[in-house]
Amino acid sequence: MKVMDSTRAIFDVEITVLDYESTGTLSGYATEPWQIGMVSLKAGKVDVASMFESLLRVDVNRPFNSHVPGRHAVLRREIAEAPTPQKLWPQIQQRLVERPLCAHNVATEKKFIRAMAPMHSFGPWIDTLRIARKVWPGRTSYALGDLIVTLGLKQRVDELCLGKKAHDALYDAVASAMLLEHLLEQPGWDGITIGELISI
Repeated sequence: MKVMDSTRAIFDVEITVLDYESTGTLSGYATEPWQIGMVSLKAGKVDVASMFESLLRVDVNRPFNSHVPGRHAVLRREIAEAPTPQKLWPQIQQRLVERPLCAHNVATEKKFIRAMAPMHSFGPWIDTLRIARKVWPGRTSYALGDLIVTLGLKQRVDELCLGKKAHDALYDAVASAMLLEHLLEQPGWDGITIGELISI
């Protein structure tokens, strides 16, 4: 397994931005992913052609936490017939290994990626939530949906993800990618390295 060179400029590497939607936890049931969305940043810009999404199999009788957002209620039959994370892995492996990964609050994505392919290591990880808190201190909300509104990014995310909205995995992955693109457009960020971005 190659180790990513942390001194490489962020604009010289391809970054996979991803999001999972999950069942939430219930007594007797561990949380499971039911949807994944991904998009790449190339040379610091969202690559529309790289957008990818898939449902992930969850047994039709498995209850979801009633408080989790998303369209899972109307997709239960499709979710029950979707590929398992392990079946999907060969299709998406190349986009997830030996490159930087990014998400808004990376804990969920880290957990589900490790479960999907436990023999692999992943990252380095870029957390747009943590970076946004450092770059724009004092905001009332750092929720992804609120940030793309206040930063004027929502219209473009909506245009790229027609028919989708927040808590669709692809929509949230694109929103995170747009947020990272916007961060990298800030003055003084043109030469930032992977290591510097991660350590912010």
